[in-house]
Amino acid sequence: MSTKKRIWLTGASSGIGRTLAEKLAAQGHLLALSARSAEPLQEMAERFPGQILVLPADLTDAAAVAAVGQTISQEWGALDWAILNAGNCEYVDVDQFEAAMFERVMRINVLGTANCIQAALPLLRKGAEPRLVGVGSSVTFCPLPRAEAYGASKAAVRYLFQALELDLARWNIGVTLVSPGFVETPLTAQNDFPMPMQVTSDKAADTIIKGIHKGKREISFPGPFIAVLKLLGALPNALRFALTKGMARDAAQRNDA
Repeated sequence: MSTKKRIWLTGASSGIGRTLAEKLAAQGHLLALSARSAEPLQEMAERFPGQILVLPADLTDAAAVAAVGQTISQEWGALDWAILNAGNCEYVDVDQFEAAMFERVMRINVLGTANCIQAALPLLRKGAEPRLVGVGSSVTFCPLPRAEAYGASKAAVRYLFQALELDLARWNIGVTLVSPGFVETPLTAQNDFPMPMQVTSDKAADTIIKGIHKGKREISFPGPFIAVLKLLGALPNALRFALTKGMARDAAQRNDA
């Protein structure tokens, strides 16, 4: 923790991203914070004067993201960490299947992430012990009902970061994939189903920061929940299906719950 990092953090206005921003700023790091809403970012900048660049942007807008990268370059000249945390989740109802939902979720979770990578890589190449961090999801360990759009987007993020690790090794840019379980955030507060072993955003942020400092390839938590998902995902398909099909509920059952 003794070395001050230059960090770009997306999705910093709420949830895990906001908690990460607060903890990293308290540790003395320099932060470039991005989210669609500028007000929460500005509030943090006022609490930590001289440490924070407020760079709001719609991450699905390639030109806006490129402008963020240019500002970071002008201010700092390089990045040490890029933590690409921004994302969204919508759940599928198969009785009203909506293809447009997949486009919405993929645009922010995959295209938005790719836009940020494009802006971050030239800056990371100039950084000290640079690391690219992407936030995926534990849903990629085992297919779950209603998670078709979200899970597919996070599976794409997993493949993207694991493949990037191979290509970025030539530049000594480390790559970390974060695969959290359920975390208490404004987004998960909207869920209408049980969320076993849910952790606080404070605990999640601590785990992520420690994992990045250790140079972990993957940071997944909480351990028992991840172990169960990995076990289910590793079972023969017929057995996995038999054990998980009971999780599916139709709209009436969800309303009753």
